[in-house]
Amino acid sequence: MHDAVKHIHDSGALLRAEHRACDAAGKLTDKTVEVLRQSQGMKLLQARSHGGLEADIRDFFAWVRAVAQYNPSAGWVAGVVGVHPWEIALCDGKLQDEIYGRDASTWVASPYAPFGRARRVEGGFILNGEWPYSTGTDHCTWIVLGGMVMDADGNVPLPPDVRHFFLPRSDYQIIEDTWQVMGLVGTGSKNVRVVDAFVPAHRIVGHVALSEGEYRGRRAATPLYHLPFGCVFSAAISSGTFGIARGTIDAYREQLQSRVSVSGVVGKSDPFQQEALAEAEADLDAGIAHVDVMTMDLLARIAAGQPMSAAVRLDYRRNQVRAVQRVLASVDKLLARAGSPSVWTTRALEHYWRYLRTAGTHICNVTDSIYPAWAAQALNTGALVNAFY
Repeated sequence: MHDAVKHIHDSGALLRAEHRACDAAGKLTDKTVEVLRQSQGMKLLQARSHGGLEADIRDFFAWVRAVAQYNPSAGWVAGVVGVHPWEIALCDGKLQDEIYGRDASTWVASPYAPFGRARRVEGGFILNGEWPYSTGTDHCTWIVLGGMVMDADGNVPLPPDVRHFFLPRSDYQIIEDTWQVMGLVGTGSKNVRVVDAFVPAHRIVGHVALSEGEYRGRRAATPLYHLPFGCVFSAAISSGTFGIARGTIDAYREQLQSRVSVSGVVGKSDPFQQEALAEAEADLDAGIAHVDVMTMDLLARIAAGQPMSAAVRLDYRRNQVRAVQRVLASVDKLLARAGSPSVWTTRALEHYWRYLRTAGTHICNVTDSIYPAWAAQALNTGALVNAFY
């Protein structure tokens, strides 16, 4: 077990105690942030050249799961914000110096959704837009935002030129009261707004170029940074989801100890409850193992000099999404078997399940685009499906 993961388990009681306080604040509490910082988990995927740990990516997945097990909102922030150093390691060295030069513990927010519009100017672009879902943004001093480059007439060409734009805190505004949701309330995933910000060329990454591995030469000796972006980010999202599922199952186990049915059967002795618990535990273990094994397969391909083809990436994403869907279904079954006590908002089971179902709506966890994209490639239909891989 990596020290970062151990620190989270050692601090589990504190993280759990801060969970509802994060909800009340609409962002992570200072105590929660301090635990994450002390664990050094946000540095697991950060390059050693800029103060990071450059660890085994499976340790990062385990760290995210551990945080989410005790505090779902913190776990979601850990997965989203914690994966950005991986991309930053592939960026222009000048940008890396700007982000980490003064403070190697800098956090960078997002989102990648290309809501922004960029106009070419000398030396870079002028960026405008408003983006929802900026997870953990209150605790970040930089941000990476998705945007589309406009043509000379101010229109978005087809296919769109999607890029990632990195901006310091002075160049964007956090819009308060824009995160009114049923779950993951404590992530503080508020809207951010950019008005006529100049983004120099060295702070920009091409989305397709990143996905296709065109920046790997900047870290030629480090296989970690040769993994496909779509797989790394999606696995980070599923790790947070798996961690919340772990917390939900733990809450169900706790409820079984005291619940007594109308027929007088104690929950932990009820074979229907036992069956649902066994299924959920098995699906969660299988999901975690599946993502870890697939990731190791990618690293083996990298070591062998094999390309990260679209087929390989789509297989990974198909399986990663399916692993999440199995877990969601089996945990839903737990809630159904738990009976009416499970719907009380004062109980942990309801709280965790609501957060788990919110996590399940993320694009990296849903089947709608990735299954058709995989099928179009596998069956050679010629269809162009917009999917993240």
